[in-house]
Amino acid sequence: MPISDCEVRDPRMRRTRQLLQGALRTLMQSKSFDEIAVQDITEAATVNRATFYDHYTDKYALLEAMVASGFHVLLHERNVSYDGTCPSAVSSLILATCDYLTHTHTSRTECQRQSAFQPLIEAALITAIRRVLMEGMPKSGSASGPPPEMIATAASWAIYGAVKEWFRTPGRPPAEEVIPVVMQLIIPMLESAAPKEPQLVAVHY
Repeated sequence: MPISDCEVRDPRMRRTRQLLQGALRTLMQSKSFDEIAVQDITEAATVNRATFYDHYTDKYALLEAMVASGFHVLLHERNVSYDGTCPSAVSSLILATCDYLTHTHTSRTECQRQSAFQPLIEAALITAIRRVLMEGMPKSGSASGPPPEMIATAASWAIYGAVKEWFRTPGRPPAEEVIPVVMQLIIPMLESAAPKEPQLVAVHY
């Protein structure tokens, strides 16, 4: 499997991946995902098939990378990085998720055309959220609590699920107003990953 786009440092590799992702994004404006072949993508990106498979196993892996890249652009614009201590980073992460859902559903026709592959897009976005949360998780969690990986996974699903419910709400309020509500759900989950301080037990003689 190719390494994550987030871990690519070679500028030539990054440029090739950007070309492939841009080609897929453009094609999805006029075709449904199942109608798009790898050959269509490589022709639009002006690269050969061998180059495509050097970077992605198939078009599904490319779709996942495209979603993750778009989301990480929003995070970069907000200078979001989660170190496990700053609640404002969590609020920015939630806001970026709100913005991503809003931006990717601006075209009703395109949304309907790609609805069959919405689960793939959702899974890619949840994976991107989890990656950000994992960066701030302790290397080892509480001995009596769930492991950090489980907490990050649960929190990423919770963030996406809460934001999706907000997005589907008729006459939904501004994203900034829903963030405190989502924070009430998420912060306790993330705090459970912090190692517990040992407690002193009084001994009576």
